[in-house]
Amino acid sequence: MSTDRSFTAALVQMRTGLLPEPSLAQGTRLIREAAAQGAQYVQTPEVSNMMQLNRTALFEHLKSEAADPSLKAYRALAKELKIHLHIGSLALRFSDEKAVNRSFLIGPEGDILASYDKIHMFDIDLPGGESYRESSNYQPGETAVISDLPWGRIGLTICYDVRFPALYRALAESGASFISVPSAFTRKTGEAHWHTLLRARAIETGCFVFAAAQCGLHENKRETFGHSLIVDPWGEVLAEGGVDPGVVLARIDPSRVETARKAIPSLQHGRRFSVADPKAGPDHLHLVRGSA
Repeated sequence: MSTDRSFTAALVQMRTGLLPEPSLAQGTRLIREAAAQGAQYVQTPEVSNMMQLNRTALFEHLKSEAADPSLKAYRALAKELKIHLHIGSLALRFSDEKAVNRSFLIGPEGDILASYDKIHMFDIDLPGGESYRESSNYQPGETAVISDLPWGRIGLTICYDVRFPALYRALAESGASFISVPSAFTRKTGEAHWHTLLRARAIETGCFVFAAAQCGLHENKRETFGHSLIVDPWGEVLAEGGVDPGVVLARIDPSRVETARKAIPSLQHGRRFSVADPKAGPDHLHLVRGSA
C-alpha cells in the first residue's frame, strides 16, 4: 500500500478586469488548464471577480454571497473537475455601505469548505503618489480561519495579511501545514517585498505557502506585480510565475513540513514576555503574548 501523500498544487495568475463576466471567463479557462495538467488543489488570486477602484462602479456590480454568479460558477466548476478549488477572494456585498474581501475553499463536490474575510485593510500612501484606502469600501474580518484538505490543514489569509506574522504563527500553531496568500500586490511593493515576505512566512511557520497573484496593467490602470509563488517550509521557491496570466504548478510533499519543524522547532520555543520602557518607569510594562 502506497504511503505517498504528495499532491499537485496550482496557482492561477490572473489580470482581473473591471467586470465580473470576463474575469470569470479568464479564471475558468486557467483553472481548466491547471486541472488538465493534474492539479488537485488550484488557487486563484485576490479579487478574482473584479478590480474596481471607483466606489460607485464597485457597488453597482457587487452581489451578496448567496447571489454572486462567479461563486456559483466556480462551485460548479470544482464539482465538474473534482478538484479542491480555492478562490483567492471575491468582492461581495456586505451592506449598503460596505463590501467584503472574502476567500472561498471549495471541495470536489462543489461545497464550500471554508470562507475567510480579509482581516488587515490595505490603507497606504506609496512614494510617487499611489494611494489606497481599502477600509473605505471594505469591512475587515475579525476571525482567522483554518480548514482541512486531504493532505493536511490549510490556513486562509489574503494579500496585506502577509505583513502581520502573528496571524501566520497562530495558524501554524493551530495545525496548518499550508498557508494561502492570494494577492494583488502593487508592482512597487511587490518588487521590494513580495519574495522576502512569503519566504519569511514559510520559514517562520514551517508551512508551505501558496500565493496566487494578480499581474500586469489592469483596466483600472492599477499595475500588479505577478510572480505567483509556491514556497516550501524551508523557504525554497518551488515554482514562480512571471508577469502575464498563466498557471504555475508544483508537486507538494507534506512530509517536508515535519522535516523542517524538526530541524528548527521554533513553534515549540515561543515564550510569553513583557516589554519594559525605561522612559516610563518600572511600573510601565507592556505585556506581550508570545506562543505558549
